[in-house]
Formats: sequence, structure tokens, C-alpha cells
Amino acid sequence: MIQTAPASRLFNGEAATLAHVLAHRLVDAGEKPWILTATGRFTYRDIDRLAGRLANGLIRLGVGRGDTVLLMLNNCIEFIALWCALAKIGAIEVPVNCHYKGRLLSHLVNDSGARVIIADSEFFPRLSEVSNAFSALSTVVIYGAAPEPRSGALLGAAHLVPYAEILTDNEQFAAFSPAPWDQLAVMYTSGTTGPSKGVIVTHGHAFEYARGVIDMLDIRPSDVYYAPLPLFHIAGQWAVVYAVAIAGATAVLPDTFSPARFWSTCRQHKATCSFLLGAMANLLYRQPPASDDADNTLERVLIVPLVPEVEDFKQRFGVLVSTTWGGTEMNCPTRSGFELPNARTCGRVDNDLYEVRIVDENDNELPPGVAGEAVVRPRKPWIVMAGYWRHPEWTVQAWRNLWLHTGDMLMADAEGNLYFVDRTKDAIRRRGENISSMEVEQEINAHPDVLEAAVIPVAAEVTEQEVMAIVVPKPGCNPAPEALIAFLNDRLPYFMVPRYLEFASELPKTPTGKIQKYALRERGITAKTWDRIQAAVPVKK
Repeated sequence: MIQTAPASRLFNGEAATLAHVLAHRLVDAGEKPWILTATGRFTYRDIDRLAGRLANGLIRLGVGRGDTVLLMLNNCIEFIALWCALAKIGAIEVPVNCHYKGRLLSHLVNDSGARVIIADSEFFPRLSEVSNAFSALSTVVIYGAAPEPRSGALLGAAHLVPYAEILTDNEQFAAFSPAPWDQLAVMYTSGTTGPSKGVIVTHGHAFEYARGVIDMLDIRPSDVYYAPLPLFHIAGQWAVVYAVAIAGATAVLPDTFSPARFWSTCRQHKATCSFLLGAMANLLYRQPPASDDADNTLERVLIVPLVPEVEDFKQRFGVLVSTTWGGTEMNCPTRSGFELPNARTCGRVDNDLYEVRIVDENDNELPPGVAGEAVVRPRKPWIVMAGYWRHPEWTVQAWRNLWLHTGDMLMADAEGNLYFVDRTKDAIRRRGENISSMEVEQEINAHPDVLEAAVIPVAAEVTEQEVMAIVVPKPGCNPAPEALIAFLNDRLPYFMVPRYLEFASELPKTPTGKIQKYALRERGITAKTWDRIQAAVPVKK
């Protein structure tokens, strides 16, 4: 059983809300830096004052308790202040993926029911393109370096408002005092397996996500936490900004993830801990080795999921590593600690807070060693999603048989370690065998000429599916399909060796580095796809 850290239990019961955390920090650490940027430092008090000014401006704009407000902003201090301002009002934050456009963007805007969006000026053209499709939006607040719009101008049926008009001079605001069951946000999932869904997030849900990361990284008040993730994503907002506030630590706010700049930024700010998605850790690991790789300030890194070379990663960069498994809907029910049992685990269940079962298609529990869908139940109220926004039918389907169905295939071993196998939609059924796309990807990525790869199912001629891999070579490399198959023949069972290969310069991804496999599945086989069977290249049986 995983034991949670008592130090992170400061905000118990009804105090597990953003409002209580900020109020506490203003008393005990008001002048301490909460956020560091390339241009300055911002204390807890600085951001609270800015949040008060913005809360007064939003109230004047007509925003009230329970209203949804869209934030489509790049990483900036104003994003954090607006998040706090909306919480002060009791309004509901709806972060927008900054890469959304077209119908995907208009769907999210309309589905949220928001009347107000605050958007960076660089996204104004995208909003303009779909403005005629907006059903409820009445106000667009434009923020950024571009010339601000004339107040009262129109975007479709919505009025344009300069950011300066909501930035009042009054820093004082009588904040709403929420409870853990009050709604804080609607977080739209990143859409790696289909259209985005709005997850209803309570204060308790967001708090527990952030508090859990404190345990996973052993975050202390003295820590400087650097994780180059976008604030519109839960990992950027809760696992970093919110976690350091609960711990009383300091966070570094980056713009975007850059493998080339990562270590220099860590050294610049003396960062001691970080959170890396597996794709980010993989790119860091695949950078050319340098003599000073271990000469950095990082001590602890949370990598989700682990890279197969995690032990080499730890030694090369001189860090401890832990991992977890989770998602927007179900939070993070597992912890590994820094003593990793192996390079494939995603931790053990935190039995104080969650129940997790591995089940078959009829929700019957499966024994250790057998992969199935992971289903979750909380032991404490309000720490997983309250449902899907405006889609009760999706909520009922997700919570069938009184368990939250995650859509993730996991497997448990006899010692209670859990292993991520695949997304249920990414699992491939070929000739009676279930194939993990992630396992095939790991072997392809081990080829010295490969930077990264995505493996997807495509329809077979008769029944079931075939394996297709989209491969991104390393710069300057041009691996032959036949050579890659020969490499995989020695590393994979015959039925897992891809039939189809396609080489690409890049893979479609979310801003947090997750490969958007649904886009690859929809595209499927193309004119550029190489067919192993047509080329008469055999596999070893």
C-alpha cells in the first residue's frame, strides 16, 4: 500500500480548494516567488493582486458565479491570474487548446456554453474564421502584443473588448469561498483517441491531482519546479502551478518545450524537480550525449510513462525518477516511488484514496498477468470527475456498473505493480493475437536511425487488423524499410512485426507531446505506405 506524505495534508476537508490554498500562502509566504519567468519573478501576493484586479473587471463584464469562461492563451502570468480570478468569482474556467481551429474550435466554444472568451491576439484570425458558427459567445477579450481592438467592434455577433478594459485598478475583491464539491473548471480532453470531451472538475478533484504530484515528486517548500507544459493542460496547470502553491514552493513558467534548451533553463533557475511526459523524456534521452549531462540541478523527475531506458536516463542525468498512471477523468490513482521495480511499471494503487480493477469487456475482474480495461472508484468524494459537461449519456456510459471506465488497458503482476498496455482503441487484434501498439513502438524506437514512431491498426483484407507503423527518422538518417523489418524480426514475435511502414518528417501531436493516433487511424494507408507482403519481405516465425 502506498502511503501519502503527511506534509501535503495541510489543507484537509473543506480547505482543499484553490481559494483556501491562496489565502494560506498570502499569510505564510506572500512575498515568496510563486512563478519565475525569463523576464522576472512573481510572488504569491503579486499574482493575487493581479487576480483581484481581473476579478473586478470580469464582474463588470457580467461574469458571475457558475458562468463558464474560455481562456485561449499562451503560457503567461495573466493566464495564472485569470485562473485565480475566476476561482475568486466562483466562475468556471474552460482552458482552450491553443492548437484548436476550425470546427474543433467552434465545437468547444459552443459546447462550453461560454459567453466570454479571453484570447491571445495571435488566435484572433482563427476565431474570426469560425465566428459565424458561435451560438452563445457574446464577448471576446483580446490579449497580447498586437494592437488591441476598438472597444465595441464585432466578431460575428460577439463584441470585442481590449484586455486593458478588464484590468481594473482595484486589487481588493471579496472572494467566493468554495467547497471541494463546487465546480472549478471544464477541462476538455486532448483528443488523442477521438473528439474532445468536457470533463467537469471540482475543486476537490483539481486539489487531489496537484497534491498527488507533491507526493510523487516529494515537492518541498525549498524546491524550484520546472516542467515545460502548457497551462491549458492539466499537467501544466495542476501538476506544476497548483502543486507548488500547495507545497509553498516555486515554479518556472516556460513558453514551449525545447530539448535543446531544457537543461540550460534548469541550470538558469536552479530547478530541482520536473515533470516530463514520456515523449519529452525520450527526446531528451536521444539528444547527443554531453560531458556535462549530469552537471545539472535537477534531483527528481516524474516521467509518465516511463521510457524503456529509464535506468540509463537516471544515471546519465543524475536524477531520481518516479512514475504514475492517470488522466483527466480519473485523476492519478497510482504511485511508484523512486525505487522503480522495473522500467515498465506505472506504479501501485494508492489504496488510501482509490480502488482499481482490471476487467474484461463484461466488467468481470481479471487475474494478475491478464490485460484488461482499468476501472476506478474513489474512496474519498469529489477527487475524480463529476461527469461530462452537457453530456449525461457519456457520463452514464463511463460510470457503468458503478465503476469509472478509463479506456486504458492495464495489467497487474502478482506483487501489485500495474503496467500500462495500451488505450483500448489502440490495441490491435491480428490473427487471434492482441498486440500492444506501445510495445511495437518501443522496439521501433530502439533502432539507431529512428527518432520516434506511432503504431496503429488498419483493416485487414479478410478479418481483424494489420499493424501499421509511421516512423520519423533521426535527422540525416534514411533507414530502408527492409532493414527496419530485419531489425524488428529479432526483437518482436512474428505477428507483431508491422506489415505496413510509412516514413514521415513528424507525427501529429497535442501541445503536450501526445501522439494524436486518431488522426493517423483516420488517414490509414496512403500512396506513400510500404507494404511488407507486396515487397515479399518475410518475417521470422
